[in-house]
Amino acid sequence: MTIMRHARRESAPAKARRVFVLGLALAAATTAAAAPAVHADPPRRTQDLGVQVKVFDPATPVAEIQAALDATHAAQVDNEMGTQRYAYLFKPGHYGTPEQPLQLKVGYYTEIAGLGASPTDVVINGKVEVYNRCLADGGTSNCLALVNFWRTLGNLTINIDGKGQDGCRAGANFWAVSQAVSLRRLNVTSGTFTLMDYCTAGPQYASGGFIADSRLPSVVNGSQQQWLTRNSELGSWSNGVWNQVFSGVTGAPDDAAFPNPPYTTLDTTPVSREKPYLFVDDKGRYNVRVPSARRNTSGVSWANGVTPGRTIPLSDFFVAEPGDSVRDINNQLARGKHLLLTPGVYDIARSIEVKRANTVVLGLGHATLTAVNGSTPLDVADVPGVVIAGVTIDAGTELSPVLLRVGKKHGHRPADPANPTTLSDVYFRVGGPHVGKVDTALEVNSDHVLIDHTWVWRADHGVEGFTDTQRWNTNTGLTGVVVNGADVTATGLFVEHFQRHNTVWNGERGTVVLYQNELPYDPPTQADWMKGDVEGWAGYKVGDHVRKHTLHGGGVYVFNQNNPSIHTENGFEVPRTPGVKLHHIMTVNLSAGVIDHVVNGVGGPADMTNVGAPVYVAEYPAP
Repeated sequence: MTIMRHARRESAPAKARRVFVLGLALAAATTAAAAPAVHADPPRRTQDLGVQVKVFDPATPVAEIQAALDATHAAQVDNEMGTQRYAYLFKPGHYGTPEQPLQLKVGYYTEIAGLGASPTDVVINGKVEVYNRCLADGGTSNCLALVNFWRTLGNLTINIDGKGQDGCRAGANFWAVSQAVSLRRLNVTSGTFTLMDYCTAGPQYASGGFIADSRLPSVVNGSQQQWLTRNSELGSWSNGVWNQVFSGVTGAPDDAAFPNPPYTTLDTTPVSREKPYLFVDDKGRYNVRVPSARRNTSGVSWANGVTPGRTIPLSDFFVAEPGDSVRDINNQLARGKHLLLTPGVYDIARSIEVKRANTVVLGLGHATLTAVNGSTPLDVADVPGVVIAGVTIDAGTELSPVLLRVGKKHGHRPADPANPTTLSDVYFRVGGPHVGKVDTALEVNSDHVLIDHTWVWRADHGVEGFTDTQRWNTNTGLTGVVVNGADVTATGLFVEHFQRHNTVWNGERGTVVLYQNELPYDPPTQADWMKGDVEGWAGYKVGDHVRKHTLHGGGVYVFNQNNPSIHTENGFEVPRTPGVKLHHIMTVNLSAGVIDHVVNGVGGPADMTNVGAPVYVAEYPAP
């Protein structure tokens, strides 16, 4: 997230300064067998996916689909901190026609997905879009994409059709989003896919984002500050503000001229596993496909047919709804069931315990687990092959030690490199819809874990009922991510605003592909932002004892809005050893505060003399 989010609370001069600042920036797994399932009758029909899930089939009138999605978008387009959650699922077939294309818009906490075994099984003639959100009294004086969070699109084909839209929007599918927005298994057959909305009050700013396992034509990145595209196929890619990272992408741009443009390109992805997806087979039965983990791959997983992996019938899942007790959920998990969380908010007063290898926990429609009484909402044992996907975890009003723990700190670690425990589209919030308090949001103690897209957010704004100057002592979160396990890989690690090191990586042989961080906006004084005698806490810290670690494409941003005189000595802090390598990293000043160096005293200051202009270090240590 970036500074424009606060424009609605700013004076006109402050807002003008920020627009200027951002204007500068814009210009400038082999799979093990599933745990044995107990096939007792489920507590409810497995095809009942919850009251907030709507399943369409090709016989559904286009007007009915359009009306349902229009109504949800109208309710959700400004419902940033609300509790409503929705999923719209499409059975295999074609939807919309050249004469009556579907024009779908996606608001907060909404998932749109196909129910085919392949993305080509569900075809939308029309568009599925996100536009700039206009914050100022319903007008267009403050329209941007910086707060377009928490929405999901995947597993379908879009034939772009602009019929009925004005000339500005014709021929392009707009996807103007920021963090916690997942775009996976998408097949776009024509036109342009644009990651900025250049029609609503002109080009505006965004802080995304993530694409995986998708086949796209011409992509306009435009005003996106950072983006990860992984294991996909691109016709072309244009523009970039700061970090644009491509991993295992056919058609990715070359990065030889870094930082102009600011591209980082890996030919293959070191470790990947695509997110599980719900599908309907040819007999109308619901199943979940769990892709296998892969190493050193490129391109989409479905190029030669169904994505390699295993299929689990939905009857092997406990289909949970908000209001189900954790006791019942844990009993079902202990009996060998997997867990499907239907859309909604779940109050979790004791841990959901995932103890069996190869267990799948899949959330629909941004299912949200909220800590109650200082609980740890989700606790995963030291077992291989667990997959947690599509789940948001919120801190509660009482202090939790951790929100999601993978393995015990000093536990036995029977990891399987070919079958890593995987976190896909798992998001964390500390504050925002209510007061939040946590020590560490995500703690990974197991070895061979894959983190595939996460946003770990200590809120810089919300509806908690206190001002920015009060947030420091009320909305508390010390550390976003702590990795103690060895051989952990993260593809798309977004961590923001925590009160000490935002990320601490203690495990050996860690690999990160795209790291994005904003330091906290709200330290009241320099004394509140000190690590002993050192000014500030680096946004990315690799433990002093670590001897091998690799980062590809990283950025740490500063905006000390409560006290612009505050300094942070280094954006990145790592051991000085040849085995710890940082590739294409940067810091940037968003208009307040100072980061004195990029990494370990190397790199000039990101201060008020170069607002909006990144300070890059291409390689650390220098070759």
